[in-house]
Amino acid sequence: MKHGWNTWNVRSVLSHVHLPEGFAVSLGIKSYMEGLCLREALIGRGGNGAKGVEGVQPGPHAYDGSFTSLELEWFDVRVRVETAVDGGDWYAVITPLNAQRKTACLTIEAGVLWGRPGYARRDGGKLVVQNDSQCVAVFASGKHREEPVTEISGPYLLVELDQPVCISTNEARLSQAAAIVDKKKADYLESRQRGDAKEQELYDAMQICLAWDTIYDPFRDMVISPVSRIWSCNNGGWVLFDWDTYFAAWMAGLENKELAYSNAIAITTLATDKGMIPGMTRANGLKTLDRSQPPVGSMTVRALCDMHGETVLAEALFDLLLGWNRWYAQYRDQDGYLCWGSNPYEARIGHILETVVLNSKFASMLESGLDNSPMYKEVGYDKEKNLMQLADVGLMSFYIADCRELAELARRIGRDEVVGELEARAGKYAASLKTLWCEETGLFLNKRLDNGAFEHRLSPTHFYPLLAGVPTQAQAERMINEHFFNEKEFWGEWILPSIARNDPMYPDQDYWRGRIWAPMNFLVYLGLCKYDLPKARKALVEKSEALLLKEWREHRHVHENYCGDTGVGCGSGKQNSDAFYHWGGLLGLISVMESEKNDNAIC
Repeated sequence: MKHGWNTWNVRSVLSHVHLPEGFAVSLGIKSYMEGLCLREALIGRGGNGAKGVEGVQPGPHAYDGSFTSLELEWFDVRVRVETAVDGGDWYAVITPLNAQRKTACLTIEAGVLWGRPGYARRDGGKLVVQNDSQCVAVFASGKHREEPVTEISGPYLLVELDQPVCISTNEARLSQAAAIVDKKKADYLESRQRGDAKEQELYDAMQICLAWDTIYDPFRDMVISPVSRIWSCNNGGWVLFDWDTYFAAWMAGLENKELAYSNAIAITTLATDKGMIPGMTRANGLKTLDRSQPPVGSMTVRALCDMHGETVLAEALFDLLLGWNRWYAQYRDQDGYLCWGSNPYEARIGHILETVVLNSKFASMLESGLDNSPMYKEVGYDKEKNLMQLADVGLMSFYIADCRELAELARRIGRDEVVGELEARAGKYAASLKTLWCEETGLFLNKRLDNGAFEHRLSPTHFYPLLAGVPTQAQAERMINEHFFNEKEFWGEWILPSIARNDPMYPDQDYWRGRIWAPMNFLVYLGLCKYDLPKARKALVEKSEALLLKEWREHRHVHENYCGDTGVGCGSGKQNSDAFYHWGGLLGLISVMESEKNDNAIC
């Protein structure tokens, strides 16, 4: 994928870059009313309607960059920006959607990114970007203005937005730019038609978010899909979280095998020499070498192999995934149970995560992925063992599923020598998980390892044993009937809250304290698929659809998390829900898998 024109530049959705050269054409707005220039734009920055913050309505975005569309509002200016690639040339049409007393201008900048060789210059009414072997010229229609723009330090063109402005890297076809963009748009939209209108909306929300979040990583020379551009810009250029990135690969796999594989490879190859895949890695070199995150890699690779009818990805990543599986058994076992933890190491960057947070209960909570979950509030932490003192139902379920998925991959690629090892570990921890069944409660419960008591603070992770296939059908029915459909716990208009509604911290609606998270719904859905629980499965599909479409229809947002009471992602007083975070699209993936379960789903 790492070639040609696309929105590779993490800094702005208005920047289009040609790989491998790093030649960039970046668009912006000059507002005369405000006397300011917008040079970078991101989706979901600052919430809705914040003064001086750009509002971006994301439209279709082909994974290969052949067509993109968005609408931008900033102060007194509204425009539509549509781009296309045809025959290797890049085209854009910028259409003003309103007028100003003094007409705003489009700024067109050229440059070479990431320290790549080359330079940009202005040559009359065009921009030129070149290196020793390549030269690209950028031409624009419309009324060009000659005046300084103090915010821009490189070469630029300034064009009035009193009419649509066409841009092309092919001067001979500049007059055809609008027709080319329209044709690419029509072809792309026709190619992605899926069933009825609602099914199309659900797929669009998932795919459009993932496509706009996909960027180029110049540090590792890879195409990756971090959780959001805002997160990446705040972390030195990109940040890869463990389970988030695997889920991105899963979603991408429905349409673009190369992007799916690229993400799976990008996160798996970050494995340390001990075998652990860090929970977080940043562009500045920070890796959480003390902790990992939920092991969903093997199930993702298995799903991708099933989608594409091949084992090449499994063959490439198997040993790394096996090393990760062995790491969990070596470093997170206590008394035959699995616990979240954090192992000390010598700081490499000096970040607070390496110094203050290291080897603490909070660090182990971060490993769980549930950063502030009330489940862990009363639980102790053993600094000698580097483990939270809790036999964790969620972790054990993840791990059993991981062992079984790895064993299946091993059979497919001829690695029979490790099948017995994996099946033995799956059996060992399945037996341990069975001891956590509470007959009185009708659930598998977390157990304190310091005093042997069951913990009764409940989250959707208590349904994860379904994912591991450990409960009997009778136990599964109790779990669903007594808890999933219990209005005091998880049932309601909007589901599944990340902590039971009757938990004293649910009203906080702060991150994992009651907010709804797409990966929880997705993982519970995968578990339901393993049992005869059609009512719950249907309900989860329908309510996940409603949750995703609510904000997608209102704001074109795909949220990191949603309010458990209102289903709203925006408007949190704590502002802790990124508005364009790709794993929100898992709510749509549930629906896609349900409708296509005979083809692509694991059910």
